Amino acid sequence: MKIFVILSFNGDEMENVFVGENEEKALSLKPADFENCEALFVEIWEDGEKTDDYRLEE
Repeated sequence: MKIFVILSFNGDEMENVFVGENEEKALSLKPADFENCEALFVEIWEDGEKTDDYRLEE
């Protein structure tokens, strides 16, 4: 099972804004969906290990 963690970055601050199994929803998020968000990054976890991470583009 894959878990998607979406991280919102604003300067030096980071916040988890989504954690779940819904890939379509996770990858559809945009920085504009969140207040004071400069960038969104996704981490993909499988079986308790991070398998991938990258920046989500607008």
